[in-house]
Amino acid sequence: MNKLQMVDLQGQYQEIKDEVLTNINEVLDTGAFINGPLVRQFTENLNNYLSSERVIPCANGTDALQIAMMALNLEPGDEVIVPAFTYVATAEVIALLGLTPVMVDVDPDTFNITPEIFKKAITSKTKVVVPVHLYGQCAEMEEIMNIAKRHGITVIEDNAQAIGADYFHKSGMVKKSGTIGHIGCTSFYPSKNLGAYGDGGAICTNDAKLGEKLAKIANHGQSERYYHDIIGCNSRLDSLQAAVLLPKLKKLDDYARARIAVADYYDDAFRDIAELKTPTRAPFSSHVFHQYTLRVLNGKRDELKVYLDSKGIPNMIYYPVPLYKQKAFQHDVPSDMHLPVTEMLCEQVISLPIHTEMQEDQLEYITREILAFFK
Repeated sequence: MNKLQMVDLQGQYQEIKDEVLTNINEVLDTGAFINGPLVRQFTENLNNYLSSERVIPCANGTDALQIAMMALNLEPGDEVIVPAFTYVATAEVIALLGLTPVMVDVDPDTFNITPEIFKKAITSKTKVVVPVHLYGQCAEMEEIMNIAKRHGITVIEDNAQAIGADYFHKSGMVKKSGTIGHIGCTSFYPSKNLGAYGDGGAICTNDAKLGEKLAKIANHGQSERYYHDIIGCNSRLDSLQAAVLLPKLKKLDDYARARIAVADYYDDAFRDIAELKTPTRAPFSSHVFHQYTLRVLNGKRDELKVYLDSKGIPNMIYYPVPLYKQKAFQHDVPSDMHLPVTEMLCEQVISLPIHTEMQEDQLEYITREILAFFK
């Protein structure tokens, strides 16, 4: 059995090695390291894949979120609704821009914000909501968009973990995650489903005018070189990362199918364990399983983690602490804040290895050892 890993980037590389090296050599031979032809080609290909009006590549997923908020003419004190059960970057940029993060609870089954939770958190100061498509599955975007429209609220999708997922509207229309809200933001961190070999990110929108502003902000606020219309930042996807992302984008749907097959295997193995809650698959979204996250219902999550460590089975807890309990946000949220589902999930969740190169003997070993733990 090959060594178990949360993500096997080396194994994945072998299948795309020739194209990656050809692309990298092209970058080195031409010297087009910034905004080169491969960046433009990747941007066009991603735009076509998403069927969006405009894609703006940038340096990382956190920048994507920051640039999105910078484009909205927000004022200090404006409120941005964000789930408390997510990675810090989602709320970090809110505080960084002098805005007020309004942290809310999530659904215990999908781990995402719901329309009901969103609606209850709206005040006269609410300007933005950031649904996070956690672990690879969309939040219930259709109704979130309806509520946002009624209240004049901008929707920024945090699509860092769900790129490639499909959202199914009640009308039968299907859209890619990240293209439903006013702005979608994603990350190409190496472990993501569409991962570079360094940092990278992208922003997409179906609003051409907004897309133009986003592109300006990402490039020092320039309309043309040395002419700066607005305050921006320096956030670019470099050509070497585009060289890696181009062949990976072609295989993104294949990668999703491989991850779903692993999730199916886990689901079947753990189906009869009362102490485990396997991931819910919502009817309105496909699930691309950036993570396969279990809930341990008997209070023994930490004990299970120690056991898995002893058996050489990689595992991670995403996330162990609610955002509102992080020291960084102690001045941004009420000191007595208590979100019961978020706190419960922080005590229950554990993620197992899931990636495109997993082999059956690895899955057999992982599931056998977990079943033994619960006997």
